[in-house]
Amino acid sequence: MAEKTYTALKGGAPDPSALVTDRAVFKEAYAFIPRRAAKDITCSYFPHWEATRGWVLARPMTGFAETFAQIAMDVGPGGGSDSPEEDADAEAVLFVMEGSAVVSFNGDSHRLTPGGYVYLPPGLPWSFRNHDAEPVRFHWIRKRYARVDGIDTPPPFVTNEQDISPEVMPESRGLWKTTRFVDPSDLRHDMHVNIVTFEAGGTIPFAETHVMEHGLYVLEGKAVYRLNDDWVEVEAGDFMWLRAFCPQACYQGGPERFRYLLYKDVNRQMPLTL
Repeated sequence: MAEKTYTALKGGAPDPSALVTDRAVFKEAYAFIPRRAAKDITCSYFPHWEATRGWVLARPMTGFAETFAQIAMDVGPGGGSDSPEEDADAEAVLFVMEGSAVVSFNGDSHRLTPGGYVYLPPGLPWSFRNHDAEPVRFHWIRKRYARVDGIDTPPPFVTNEQDISPEVMPESRGLWKTTRFVDPSDLRHDMHVNIVTFEAGGTIPFAETHVMEHGLYVLEGKAVYRLNDDWVEVEAGDFMWLRAFCPQACYQGGPERFRYLLYKDVNRQMPLTL
């Protein structure tokens, strides 16, 4: 099996000789943020983080996708935070693209490398530190945890994609696979962050239309992706942000497999008030 790779956003200055026309769009049912949009002038900085910046790819917005935020974080040597999360109701997934860092909670420290995955439940104090000489780049996905009477919050855990075998999707001839970090039937979890892989010739062969909101960050390869009523060419480093019920489908394209990090909200009844 080919080595898994992860494309990280790295900033830089815009090329003044490049065309202004780009693929970036914000529409009624989806937004598309190409990797070219992640420049130094579009980054954000965050309280209690040192030597750190990030690109906010998604945030809750009334009338659009309302459940999550996703940030492509860039932590320089010696950087990080001992109090990264201000919201006691926020749960998080961290997924490492490049470099190495240490995440600590409950008195234990865990070294993270590319493919590293961390789940952090709400209210858990944690820290994140880069002790190396190179930057560490990771995605920080945050969601306000939806508590349910009689269901406990899930425990924290640390793993790595390299240690998990992907599941082949039904009737896909092995060309469409999903790497799951959480058991879908575990109702303690109200969000899933998975990795979806399409080998050459793989497709989503129908227009998925469902209640889950999505953040899709392309890790590797390229494809043509159906977003609402548009077919959009996508490549590693691009981000797709889909509101609930936005139709989607996919054709893998090019010689490389196509992989993306996928967020979705799950396992909760629909609120009846806005």
